[in-house]
Amino acid sequence: MPPPPPASPPQYSLARILAIWAAATVPMGLLAFVAAPRLMARTDLHPGLVYWMLMVVGMVWQFGLSVLVLHRELGTLHWPAVKARIWLNAPVEPCTGRARRRLWWWVVPAIAANVVGGLAATRSDEAWVRWFPAFAEPAYTRIQALASERFEGQWWILGLALVSSLFNYALGEELLFRGVLLPRMSGVFGRWDWVANAVLFGLYHVHKIWFWPSMVLSSFGTSWAARRYRSLWLGVVVHGVEGFYVVLVLAVVAGWYP
Repeated sequence: MPPPPPASPPQYSLARILAIWAAATVPMGLLAFVAAPRLMARTDLHPGLVYWMLMVVGMVWQFGLSVLVLHRELGTLHWPAVKARIWLNAPVEPCTGRARRRLWWWVVPAIAANVVGGLAATRSDEAWVRWFPAFAEPAYTRIQALASERFEGQWWILGLALVSSLFNYALGEELLFRGVLLPRMSGVFGRWDWVANAVLFGLYHVHKIWFWPSMVLSSFGTSWAARRYRSLWLGVVVHGVEGFYVVLVLAVVAGWYP
């Protein structure tokens, strides 16, 4: 006889969900639009590197925020309790709660959904910026701006890229949004909790406000996979595909370009 499906955990109120979301979002906005311009005026570092380092600071804060929330909620940071709370397990069947290796294949359609959503929103991004010109993307935020001979041999930038990836795709954004928030959102949003999670995740990117439409539409696959199969690892893998930019950084630092 198969085991019963996993019981629904205690849920957050809407106020608590929005409070945690704001605690992650507001610092990113302040770092991007208040701290970054001031630091850029006071250092010889490339503006793009200043911006990037501040974004990493914001994501490290999200890790700290996640730890604070989990400790307050669980009363402990004992690893088995934390692991169960954030769905840090292999994907499980929704009806039985049993882990199945074949469920890993769902990363493929989830990644495809993110890619299609992001591409479909390209024109929406352009329209969004036309409506609000103040939200136009600064040139220094584009990683292509760092493709210059001046950065060849500066291996610390590769280290920055690796730390950025760690907190972007695992210990920062994914831990907070898919590990802390998503398992506690069904009490407010019901079966559409993964949709609400994707929207909140997209809108959290105030530091990339020029990409808001595509940020939302390219997040549905990640939230759906993590929620459907109750696995933070699915979110990490699907979101982490974007980490290919580390290879581009390596190419620049190593001088592997024409």
